[in-house]
Amino acid sequence: MNKTYKIALGLFILLIASLAWLESTEPDPINWNPSFTSKDKIPLGAFVFYESWKNSTSDSIREIRIPPYEFLNDTVQQGTYFFLNNYVGFDNEELDDLLKWVAQGNSLFISAYDFGPNLADTLKIELRNHISSEGFKSRPKLNLVNPALRMEQALEFDQDLAGVYFSKIDTLEHKVLGTAAFGEKKTEEKINFIKARFGNGEIYLHSTPQAFSNYFLLKDENYRYTEALLAYLKGKNILWDAYYKAGKSFFTSPLYILLNNRPLKWAYYFVLIAAILFILFEGKRKQRSIPVVEPPRNRSFEFTETISQLYLEQEKFHELGLKKINLFLEYIRNNYRLDTSEINDQFYRDLAVKSENSLDKTKELFDRIFTFQDRQDSDKQDFFELSKSINSFKHTHGQAGNSAKRRRT
Repeated sequence: MNKTYKIALGLFILLIASLAWLESTEPDPINWNPSFTSKDKIPLGAFVFYESWKNSTSDSIREIRIPPYEFLNDTVQQGTYFFLNNYVGFDNEELDDLLKWVAQGNSLFISAYDFGPNLADTLKIELRNHISSEGFKSRPKLNLVNPALRMEQALEFDQDLAGVYFSKIDTLEHKVLGTAAFGEKKTEEKINFIKARFGNGEIYLHSTPQAFSNYFLLKDENYRYTEALLAYLKGKNILWDAYYKAGKSFFTSPLYILLNNRPLKWAYYFVLIAAILFILFEGKRKQRSIPVVEPPRNRSFEFTETISQLYLEQEKFHELGLKKINLFLEYIRNNYRLDTSEINDQFYRDLAVKSENSLDKTKELFDRIFTFQDRQDSDKQDFFELSKSINSFKHTHGQAGNSAKRRRT
């Protein structure tokens, strides 16, 4: 090893050590991962909620660490089965057992961003994630409907997390218990808490689980909202689900302990770096050269080109144009975050602003699209004109608006 090589190696090791030291002295970042376990004290843990509930209620609270399917087949215990997580999904057999248990006069309470397709189909509900027209903020202001429980001012969760609400419920069978309001200037109030009768029992569904988190409960007087929610469950034996949790209530690997201790973590990283350096410099002289294997080429473009040529050769210009239109609508949804299910004047204005095209050009393009869709006998010239209009709209991106500004100047 010559002198230059040694100097370069020394500088590299010094750089790695400096970066490791800088990283190890930085304060730990806030962990916003969802947990909702009764032991976690991170912002989205449920330690404060669980301990406060357990100490303030006369109802018994029992932690269930096995799946509901196992528990309900081994016991006849009555009460309220309480689920809190970012996602709670049951398979068909487990859901059947839960619903039979509820129908016998028990209660099921679930607070999650998603309840799984089986339960949603059974209760005929649909969930949707709120996207604000004022930006990408999603900070719900929570309140209840019952006048005896409703607060004068809704309580806000001031961090951007999923803003899930019920976009569809059965108005004859379901009762609205709570709402979540979104937006600063133009407030939109959505349903986030409902009750459904099922047999002799009740099912409570709540789509804002962050309301039970440590962060929400410790801020100002937000605990009043959770207290009001629990008023629906008073006087019942509580079965706290500790199985369906995003966080871990117990350590599943020795590395979990190792990586949660800063000195041990960086000692572990240094061992890994030293092992890699040893392999690089010691193994280089001993191992045989490894042949280069070219990865498979991505031939998606060639495949698409072949399919399009087949459409052209068979003169299926109408079908090819419809696919072009569908791809364009998908482009609008992905790039401009606009809903294409309802195309109206508001849609034209929003698309014109976001694409930086003129309103007249936007309307002219969609008039051409609608005309093409209605004509079943579209020919080659119709397809090329449609394709040219769409490509021009996508690639212009503001040139029409800039030209107008130049003319005004």
